[in-house]
Amino acid sequence: MNKKLLLALQKRNNQRLTELRGQLERNEVRAEDLEAVQTEVTELADQLQEIADTLANMEGDGEGEGSGEGEGDGSGDGEGRDGDPEGGEGEGEEGDGQRSNVISGEQRSAIMSQIGKGLSTRGAKSTKNREKEIRSAFANFVVGKISEAEARSLGVEIGNGSVTIPEVIASEIITYAQEENLLRKYGSVHREKGNVKYPVLVKKANANVRKKERGAGDEIPETEIEFDEILLDPSEFDALATVTKKLLKMTGAPIETIVIDELKKAYVRKETNYMFKGNDVSNENPGALEKKAVAYYESSPIDITAAGYSQKLYQELVKLKGQPVTEVLKKAMWIINRAALTVLEGMTDTTGRPLLHEAKDGVGYTLLGHKVDFTDSADGSDHTKPVFYFGDFKAFHIQDVIGAMELQKLVEKYAGTNKIGFQIYNLLDGQLVYSPFEPAVYRYEVGKVKPA
Repeated sequence: MNKKLLLALQKRNNQRLTELRGQLERNEVRAEDLEAVQTEVTELADQLQEIADTLANMEGDGEGEGSGEGEGDGSGDGEGRDGDPEGGEGEGEEGDGQRSNVISGEQRSAIMSQIGKGLSTRGAKSTKNREKEIRSAFANFVVGKISEAEARSLGVEIGNGSVTIPEVIASEIITYAQEENLLRKYGSVHREKGNVKYPVLVKKANANVRKKERGAGDEIPETEIEFDEILLDPSEFDALATVTKKLLKMTGAPIETIVIDELKKAYVRKETNYMFKGNDVSNENPGALEKKAVAYYESSPIDITAAGYSQKLYQELVKLKGQPVTEVLKKAMWIINRAALTVLEGMTDTTGRPLLHEAKDGVGYTLLGHKVDFTDSADGSDHTKPVFYFGDFKAFHIQDVIGAMELQKLVEKYAGTNKIGFQIYNLLDGQLVYSPFEPAVYRYEVGKVKPA
C-alpha cells in the first residue's frame, strides 16, 4: 500500500473515532451497543498503530505522517462539533424512561480513554531503522556534520570530549572481532562491570584407604586443598585510526561505513595481538595464549623441507593429541597458522590417506578427529614455521566491561596532514585460565626442541 492510501485510511479512521467520541459525549451509545462500540474502537486503534508504524518506516515519511494525523484529527473534530446540535435535539426527544438504558459514566470513560489513545497514535520505527539512525547520527557527529544537541536527541551519549559508542555499533565491532579473533569465537566471553575471579586448584586433597577399622586414637589425617586465584582485571585498551578529510567530505561517500570499518580494523588488530601474544610494550598480558599454553617440544627437530618429514610430523601430532587429560581432550580442537595449514594439506597418514579431512557438517576441517580453524594470529616469531595449538579454548576467558567502549575525535593532532583521528578506548582483559593439574591448551611449533 502506498503512502497516499495509508494517509487516506488514517484520516478515515481518525474521523470515525472522533464521531464515536462525539456520540459518547452526547450519551447516544446504549448499553446493548456497548460491546460492538468497544470492538470497533479496538480495531480502529490497532489499524491506526499499524499505519503509523508503516509510515514511520517509509523513506522520507516524517512530514507525511504528521500531516496525515493532523488532517484526520482536524476534520474529525469538525464533524463532531457540527453534530452536536443534532445530538442535543435527539437527547431532548428522548424520554426519561430511555435514560436507564444509557451506559454508565465509568464505561464511557474507559472507551473515551481508548479513543484518545487511538487518535494520538504515533509511529514507532522498526529496530532496523532505529539502529540505522543511531549509526548515522554517531558517525555524522564524529565527523562534525551534526551538533552535540542533535546527536543527543538521536540517542548518542556524549560527555567529557568522548562519545560512548552505541551498543548497535559496539556489538557490530565485537561481532567482526569474533570472526577475526578466534579466541573470541571459541573462548568464554563475560560482559560484566566488576572484576571476574576464577579459583584454580594448585594442591589436591589426599584420600586414605585402610583395611582395619580405626581406633579411638586413630583419626583421619587432615589434608590440605590449595587454590590460586586468577583475576580478570580489565586494562585500559585503545586503538587509533585516521581518515582523510578529503574522503570524509566527498559527496556520496558512506561516512558511517568508513568510520565504523576503520574502527573495526584498528580495534581488532590491537585486541587480537593482546590475546594471542600479549607482547605490547608496557602492556604485556601474562595470560596470553602464546605465553600461557603449555609448550610441546620435539625429541629431535623436524625439517619440513626434507624427504620423509610427513610421517615424522604425523607421529608428533599424535603425541601432542595425547597430552591433555581426558576431560580436556573431549572438548579439544585445533587452532593453527596458515603455514601449518599448508603443510597439512600435503600430508597423509600411514595408510596414505589425507591427514586433513572435511568436517562432518561440511564446514571446515578435522585433524585426528578434532575440529580445525586457522588464523595468522597463531604465527610465531617466524610466520613460515607451522604452529599448532590444541586444547579446550573455552578456558580462555574474556571480560568486556559493559558500556566502556568510547570514541574520541582528534582534530588538531592531525590537522597538519588534513586527517582526523579516531581513538577507541575500551576496558578489556583476556587470559587463559587452567589448573596446573589440567592444562587446557598446548602449543607446538614445528622444529623446536626443548631448551637445554
